[in-house]
Amino acid sequence: MEIKNAKFIISSTDNEHCPTDNLPEIAFIGRSNVGKSSLINMLCQYDGLAKTSSKPGKTLLINHFKINDAWYLVDLPGYGYAQVSLQQREKLHKMITDYVEHREQLYCLFVLVDSRLKPQQIDLDFMDFLGEAGVPFAIVMTKTDKISQSELNKNLKVFKAKMLETWEELPEIFLTSSEKKRGRDAMLDYIEQVLQS
Repeated sequence: MEIKNAKFIISSTDNEHCPTDNLPEIAFIGRSNVGKSSLINMLCQYDGLAKTSSKPGKTLLINHFKINDAWYLVDLPGYGYAQVSLQQREKLHKMITDYVEHREQLYCLFVLVDSRLKPQQIDLDFMDFLGEAGVPFAIVMTKTDKISQSELNKNLKVFKAKMLETWEELPEIFLTSSEKKRGRDAMLDYIEQVLQS
């Protein structure tokens, strides 16, 4: 797939205010500071499309970007640590779960995890929730340029082993680097397949 144009359409506080034109949606989510905005900008080759920040937890709304006038890329709020109040955190949790469980236009959710870290319980719990809810998802390991290939191989092996404790088979896993543009073609090919299925 080639991304010819990408434009921001709307930020929504909940499902009710998301676009109603029924275009398929590919969504992105991950813990705060996992590199989600940088990955989105790299995929679209559009610096500043999704706002990046050194402060975690800047995405507090459901952001829709129209791609090639054919589908939406959806930037969801991060889960887990963010410098927000408990009340705001509960609101974000409801926003995310409502979207993920009830958005009929959602074709696939990319769950981003930091390739440098050992498996994080919050990521594993979130993926279990997706499995129970029957939400199709793929895993994106970010920041692979920040560690050596041997460390990456080791972390990937540990991550897969941990997931296989509860999963019979693993979803698709992509290794990415926003700086090096690693994984871009593979992810775009996968998105094209998903949209055609």
